[in-house]
Amino acid sequence: MSGISDPVSSYMAYIRNAQEAEQTYVDIPASKLKRAMTQILLEKGYIKNFVNIEDDKQGLLRVYLKYDEYDQPAIRMMERVSRPGRREYADSDTLPEVKNGLGIVILSTSRGVMSDKEARRFGVGGEVLAKVF
Repeated sequence: MSGISDPVSSYMAYIRNAQEAEQTYVDIPASKLKRAMTQILLEKGYIKNFVNIEDDKQGLLRVYLKYDEYDQPAIRMMERVSRPGRREYADSDTLPEVKNGLGIVILSTSRGVMSDKEARRFGVGGEVLAKVF
């Protein structure tokens, strides 16, 4: 075991596992990065809502998952792109697309965490964290 932690991968695993179990919500240990990613998922319609729960430690994010009328999760696929051992970067001209623009790419830029569409609008690139569809 390498001892390297990857908070983005564990965040995505929490959501995937909760959707597999058809839970209505999932509690995830909070951080600024996870809050920003969750805000993007909310703005783009992939989750219903989220709440910050304060505790004596780092806090929790309670993420309310979204399903369609056939009980299929709104998030069909979440894929980690940049990993601790292999970072992936893209500039504003070469930002990847997911399903010809139907999905989103979450980036960590110099202006904060944002989706690929916002990064194109601002003309910034950054580390490609994840692809969501």
